[in-house]
Amino acid sequence: MQHCNRLQVSAGIRQRAFTLIELMVALAVLAILAAIAVPGYDSVVLSSRLRTYTTDFSASAQFARSEAMKRNAPITLCSSSDGASCDSSAGWEQGWVILAGSTLVKHYPAAKTGYLLSSSVRELTFLPSGFGSTPATLTICRATPLGNQERSLTLSVTGRITITRTHTGSCS
Repeated sequence: MQHCNRLQVSAGIRQRAFTLIELMVALAVLAILAAIAVPGYDSVVLSSRLRTYTTDFSASAQFARSEAMKRNAPITLCSSSDGASCDSSAGWEQGWVILAGSTLVKHYPAAKTGYLLSSSVRELTFLPSGFGSTPATLTICRATPLGNQERSLTLSVTGRITITRTHTGSCS
């Protein structure tokens, strides 16, 4: 009799599980959602990196300007390939340094591969008055693969920084 009760109890329990078809449909829906989300995520990452590089350069220019006024001495912001000295042949994407004479004040690392920070000016000097000796425009963009978002940072002689978002897609 006891044996018969066990069979009745186990027969009354119903197991719940996914069928193979339900699992395949769920995976297909997940793959479709991922395919839609990935290009949008790439655009967000691009925008975030461009904003980061623009903000870093802007902050470093403001820092160099404030150091010039604080030290009452000229401070140089320049492109650098070694992170210790100015290099007129280096692009800004290789990194930049802030120098007080020949003394390194601060250095900034290179941009991620594929990003370009281009300008015809490789060196900015801030005078003790806070004024810059040269106006400059820096374009920050993704060179490979080419993105359609860019940031243009303009630094006036007075030290004012203007950032403009563009979508030309002509990174050079």
